[in-house]
Amino acid sequence: MDIRRIKDLREDRDLLQKDVAKVLKIKQQQYSEYEIGKRLIPINYLDILATFYNTSIDYILERTNIKEPYPRNRSEK
Repeated sequence: MDIRRIKDLREDRDLLQKDVAKVLKIKQQQYSEYEIGKRLIPINYLDILATFYNTSIDYILERTNIKEPYPRNRSEK
């Protein structure tokens, strides 16, 4: 599964793959494999990326074109 949006989000911020890999605490090669779809990206990494880019996992997975993150539930702290 090619997740083009993780590459687009990274490039929009003028970041290198190694910069995002550092955020995920993984090697650049592993991150590269996520971008090209050679390897499936784990949900916990999607969660970190969504928070890092201030968006939703659904946006990253191209399930929506709304870039803003979902509003938090008021009962959550």
